[in-house]
Amino acid sequence: MFKSIEMAPADPILGLSEAFKADTNADKINLGVGVYKDEAGATPVLKCIKSAEAKLVDTETTKGYLPIDGNPAYGQAVRELLFGSNSEIVASARAATSHTPGGTGALRVAGEFIKNVLGVKSIWLSDPSWANHAAVFGAVGLEVKKYPYFDKASNGLDFQGMIEGLKSVGKGEVVLLHGCCHNPTGVDPTVEQWEKIASVVAERGGLPLVDFAYQGFGVGLEEDAAGLRAVAAKNKELLVCSSFSKNFGLYNERVGAFTVVAEDAEAVKKAQSQVKTLIRRIYSNPPAHGGAAVATVLADDALTKQWHDELAEMRERIAKMRQLFVDELNQRGVKLSDAGNQFIVDQCGMFSFSGLTKEQVDVLKKEHSIYIVGSGRINVAGISEKNVGKLCDAIAVVAGAAV
Repeated sequence: MFKSIEMAPADPILGLSEAFKADTNADKINLGVGVYKDEAGATPVLKCIKSAEAKLVDTETTKGYLPIDGNPAYGQAVRELLFGSNSEIVASARAATSHTPGGTGALRVAGEFIKNVLGVKSIWLSDPSWANHAAVFGAVGLEVKKYPYFDKASNGLDFQGMIEGLKSVGKGEVVLLHGCCHNPTGVDPTVEQWEKIASVVAERGGLPLVDFAYQGFGVGLEEDAAGLRAVAAKNKELLVCSSFSKNFGLYNERVGAFTVVAEDAEAVKKAQSQVKTLIRRIYSNPPAHGGAAVATVLADDALTKQWHDELAEMRERIAKMRQLFVDELNQRGVKLSDAGNQFIVDQCGMFSFSGLTKEQVDVLKKEHSIYIVGSGRINVAGISEKNVGKLCDAIAVVAGAAV
């Protein structure tokens, strides 16, 4: 039977890492997968996590199973980060959180909940969106629809197009919104635009699903939550998929969360009972270590302060690399849009939608050993003072002085 199986195509993002590893060029550059890297090209373990892990080693007494939805202390910490420790949602206990295997695990649980518990048949995604969104939701049988998001002419948000698209959302349909640091574009709505988005979704009777994988990588932990909180203020029911892969550097620990917000505490208890039934069928219960490390940090004022400082350092390095990238492009006379390269500085978070075409990206990989996602999405965190010159020299060759 197995001999008849065809080889699956490589993942468009993770497959880049496999190709990168096989490349023997000593000067190769990986700007594909969304992993933070420091100036040395390493993905470090945060000091606050090291301290939390040391504490866990000293105090851990069991390797027994966690509850289906994970450690309650972890869930409480997640909700307070999302909505604020003094928020009405937290105080009224009308939200429930499940610890999931990463943000992707949260999205899969969300998809199962949407399709099999709510009976919803379709979900709206931004155009473009993270490549795996359509795959995850398609796998559970949801029809994927798209609303406009990115304006290629301005390299910014097509806000009017987005609003018009959201006005086509049917009652009960799910709308996925990127909470901050939009992947892949790096273009986020303003606070005022978030208010309008939240109102339109509410008026249409849609159910918001906020994918929140980069809290703290944009402007700051509180500032980055403004969009989510605007949505929550206008929509009494919503879903949130969040991740600590990026902001805690816990990529291989798979630390995510699926949070359900309902109109009241009784309704959320019923919803959470169904979520737990779904989880039991998929992975039974979550791994303990990563979530325990996060909960330990967030329960300790000194470790929380250290985390804030380390997160700010990562965020500031990304912003510095954005500016350096633009400066180096400008020095070479390379314009990635008719208006220049300022749009790269204006974008937010780990990624830049560079404007490079798939053909140019292919040449960068084949002739220069520079690995970028086919859409032109660049992981800015992969740029360093050491490799930015080579990167911009190669872009100058494939893109010329004007595109």
